[in-house]
Amino acid sequence: MKRHLFGLALSGIATLGFPGFASAQQVTGVLGSPAATTTLSGKQLPPPDPKFGGVIKQKASESQAWWAPRVVPPKGAPNVLLIMTDDAGFGAPGTFGGVIPTPALDRIAKSGLRYTNFHSTSLCSPTRAALITGRNHHVAGFGVVGEATTGFPGYDSVIRKENGTIGTILKENGYATSWFGKNHNTPFYQATPAGPFDQWPNGMGFEYFYGFMGGDTSQWQPNLYRNTTAIYPFEGNPSWNLTTAMADEAIQYMKEIKAVAPEKPFLVYYVPGGTHAPHHPTPEWIKKISDMHLFDGGWNKVRETIFANQK
Repeated sequence: MKRHLFGLALSGIATLGFPGFASAQQVTGVLGSPAATTTLSGKQLPPPDPKFGGVIKQKASESQAWWAPRVVPPKGAPNVLLIMTDDAGFGAPGTFGGVIPTPALDRIAKSGLRYTNFHSTSLCSPTRAALITGRNHHVAGFGVVGEATTGFPGYDSVIRKENGTIGTILKENGYATSWFGKNHNTPFYQATPAGPFDQWPNGMGFEYFYGFMGGDTSQWQPNLYRNTTAIYPFEGNPSWNLTTAMADEAIQYMKEIKAVAPEKPFLVYYVPGGTHAPHHPTPEWIKKISDMHLFDGGWNKVRETIFANQK
């Protein structure tokens, strides 16, 4: 993971320096009133507490109330959907030359950009830590995978506050932030309902978490949490599957945000565990892919096909 690539990307997000955005703070309403809003300058996160702008005297009749403006993103701030899939090669989806059909990704790619050079650390926790912080994985405390951490700097699986995540940055700028799926960035000795929770998604800038702890889990009976509470939606429901349920949960979350606060953009960090062992697709998906006979020619033939597609 090249530090400068993601470092610049998240620095731009820190000031919400998306193309077309003005760098100056934008204020709406009358300052001091409960309805007033402001954007952040991006010079400091978390932002300093604003100075009280009212008047306090011995008598209430001589005093003047003052409300701090509510922080909101600049007008036109985009929704952010960040998807990471486990153990899926660059050439797995059809969008990047693979043989597995991915029509939704194809549709998105046609209206955007496809990058041909991606850097990862070749391990779960380190790549994830680098991705959500925009920093080298050692700087983010994940020089090794979470279960192999040691008590040395850069290898202790602790993402320090100064390595603010994309969740923290966007939340401070007024976004609704969420994390769905795999969490492999909480120290193993804190990954229980006893906490502490400052290294859980909720403590790293993601206001809503629906997912599982650790590197892998059953997709039928997962080690599942809603925020910091263990939940068991699969009990009494043998057809329940996390990969499918997680998509439903994320869609419902986005619908609720838009219904309650349509002007508020969201960050959805979406990290399914379905392509990581143990592989537990539903029978419908097994049949759908089997009927396509994508791999009947053997892996050498598949490799040749993908390589030709990518060229």
